[in-house]
Amino acid sequence: MQRFVAQIQSNENQDLTIVQQSVAQLPWGHNCTVLDKLDTVEERLFYAQKAVTYGWTRDLLVQQIENGLYKRQGALTSNFQLALPDYDSELAFQLFKDPYQLDFIMLGEKAKERDLEDALMNHITKLLLELGDGFAFMGRQKRLELGGKEFFIDLLFYHTKLRRHIIIELKIGEFEPEFVSKMNLYLGIADDTLKGKYDNTSIGLILCKTKNKIIVEYALRDTSKPIGIAEYKIATKLPEDIKGELPSIEEIESWLYEH
Repeated sequence: MQRFVAQIQSNENQDLTIVQQSVAQLPWGHNCTVLDKLDTVEERLFYAQKAVTYGWTRDLLVQQIENGLYKRQGALTSNFQLALPDYDSELAFQLFKDPYQLDFIMLGEKAKERDLEDALMNHITKLLLELGDGFAFMGRQKRLELGGKEFFIDLLFYHTKLRRHIIIELKIGEFEPEFVSKMNLYLGIADDTLKGKYDNTSIGLILCKTKNKIIVEYALRDTSKPIGIAEYKIATKLPEDIKGELPSIEEIESWLYEH
């Protein structure tokens, strides 16, 4: 503990009061983890504060460090600065990430967007953990109606701090500029039909497998509704907690032999 505090205090630009409060509230094992796995004072302070604020276990702290939360948070390509008031813009910028680590799911090469949605719903707790604090799940394939036509939102959330509905659209491939137009439509309908008296206007998040940042920036440049575009990363091999649920090669061969 003393070594950790001393290293942080050596940086003259740190807010020592915040640092001491964060470190004092963390268990010894958490402090050892932060010290052993991170090299910079800024990263150590970031994860220490997050662990205190959200009550992370040591395993969850390790997971967030290994998933690179420090570098991903605040990296979203968006138009929040132009489309939101200053305070909400800064808060939203810090709440969203890029890329989103969805390595708790695995999809085949021929998977469709509905397959991605189904996989996320099967792991809704892990999805909420990756989205972060304040996200409340409101539903999937939320029906909207306009001009006698039906539209369906992939995933609908509400953020308790922003007091805004969050519309998430899932794309199995690369970002295309027309995704923004579709999201604009959804946000407009949502603000007219879902927004309550004390709610703020909705935010859109488009999750794509890949994106060209320059194209994304141009697609958002003249858009007045708040939209962010991020990539997602899924597993390239089976997660360890799923492997044990699958039959072994020997069990499959035995079953085939018997039948």
